[in-house]
Amino acid sequence: MKINKNYLNLKPSYLFKNIAEKTAQYKEAHPDADIIKMGIGDVTLPICKAAADAMTDAAKEMGNIDTFHGYPSSYGEDFLLSAISNHYKKHIGIDIDENEIIVTCGAKEDVANILDIFDTDTTVLIPDPVYPVYLDTNIMTGRKIKFINATEENAYLPLPTDADAADLIYICSPNNPTGAAYTREQLKVWVDFAIKNNAVILYDAAYEMFISDSECPRSIFEIDGARQCAIELCSFSKTAGFTGVRCGYTVIPTELESDGVKLLDLWKRRQSTKFNGVSYVVQRAAAAAFSDEGYKQLCENINYYRRNTENMTKTFDKIGIKYFGGKNSPYVWLKCPNGMKSWDFFDLLLDKCNIIGTPGAGFGENGEGFFRLSGFGDNTRCVEALERIEKMNF
Repeated sequence: MKINKNYLNLKPSYLFKNIAEKTAQYKEAHPDADIIKMGIGDVTLPICKAAADAMTDAAKEMGNIDTFHGYPSSYGEDFLLSAISNHYKKHIGIDIDENEIIVTCGAKEDVANILDIFDTDTTVLIPDPVYPVYLDTNIMTGRKIKFINATEENAYLPLPTDADAADLIYICSPNNPTGAAYTREQLKVWVDFAIKNNAVILYDAAYEMFISDSECPRSIFEIDGARQCAIELCSFSKTAGFTGVRCGYTVIPTELESDGVKLLDLWKRRQSTKFNGVSYVVQRAAAAAFSDEGYKQLCENINYYRRNTENMTKTFDKIGIKYFGGKNSPYVWLKCPNGMKSWDFFDLLLDKCNIIGTPGAGFGENGEGFFRLSGFGDNTRCVEALERIEKMNF
């Protein structure tokens, strides 16, 4: 028996596991500490009423022999595919055919699983800093990895050069962890680059609901040419608060081909073999979240989280801490004061303010010296955390 030795090339521990361990150790030593968590991007508001009601009704259906549902479709039930297609048309302004949508457990899973349809003898272009799953899943498969530098100088929105040619390109906009969002003009550069180099863009749109700037697209398919080179990975986790429910969807245009083979067909073949579909109860909840009433409730929740990032940026402007993100994103990427290292700033915030954030160094070399704070928290607690930070007098 042989193991996959690519796993031995991974760092021994996941970033957020390290944070959890350090937090637990501090809490054990300081049991009375009032810790405010602003690190991991988990939502705090409950799923919207429309989705919760739909889930309750669907659960009752499953308990009745006349309305019971067995295995769901591996690609998604018609009612949810219709709701997602309508979401694109009504709220984003583009046409996505129901046949091009595949319902899944979430964007994180898809970021990893989509690699199944591509040869391992491929080169992958990943931004640094980066959401760890992009990097780790490619290390696991032994692919060749190239990095493109996202830095303070390019506002964490790097654009490609000829040296960045690759087979697969990861783009996340709005970005996790930096909160930066590409404009239409900038994404057009990436689309043209992908077409020129016969590459596929894996576009993570998990935070599209947070975009408020009309210059920043909510879908890559708003960009001319993207249907020839892009796959979009989406999630209900941050859009509808489904982090504890799990549902997402992948969009692959019918035009997207490689070696004369439609990538949509490969993804459907993969899903039908390795996945039995998202539960009926969850799909009913997801469809309700994209109903007219559900979408109104989603926007209320998104605006609640936006108030947190607005308060963060106002505070950092006031005390003179440089930051990125916050406007079109639930994350604020701040520069550690006084030239501090990321983990040193983590320890300082925890010890002096009892606040948990995410060290930028955990997202890659270019994250060193920066720090991510999440807007997915309670409004009152966020204000309290910012008052503690303001008193630090950096």
